[in-house]
Amino acid sequence: MSNDGLTWQDPEKLARHVGMTLRHIRHERGLNLQELAAMTDVSTLTLGKIERGEANPSLTIIWKIANGLAIPISALLVEKQEVQISRKNEGSKVISANESLTLEPMFTSSGYSSLETHRAFLKPDSEYRADAHQPGVIEFVTVMEGKVRVKVQDEVFELSQYDSIKFHGDKGHSYMNMESIEAVLHFVMIYTGRAD
Repeated sequence: MSNDGLTWQDPEKLARHVGMTLRHIRHERGLNLQELAAMTDVSTLTLGKIERGEANPSLTIIWKIANGLAIPISALLVEKQEVQISRKNEGSKVISANESLTLEPMFTSSGYSSLETHRAFLKPDSEYRADAHQPGVIEFVTVMEGKVRVKVQDEVFELSQYDSIKFHGDKGHSYMNMESIEAVLHFVMIYTGRAD
């Protein structure tokens, strides 16, 4: 299990799932690996390893792929089922490169659709800087435990427990936990497909 990638109860099963899903999406869109690499800014070597289930991609790589394909990240991570329960520590996890943030995808609406939810755990005294997402992504973030500073471009917002913020995710943003305890966040991301 990599400290900079995806984990599941069975990491190999998750790697196979992400690989099969990515291959399916690529074939569905009639793309070859070189075209997908150009769209996502991820090398053909890395994409090939992911598709074969040989790689454990980081959160940054997953975001690059999702942004390049204009899909929610949960379209790559979450298994489709009629009734779903998302329990802490039982599903897939994506860990940021600096290991400050652990993201647990929870739910997505059916298909490669427009809504997804995540829970996230931000380590004490740490910061997670998110790359700008594709145009049309709106983030809703609620602090479930702790206190967090959210920076959207140059503006900083202080959030306490149960405070929420909404912003366009196609702008640079970051999350800072200035406390000595872990912060728990709940994300709802809507993919409108519009840059308004």
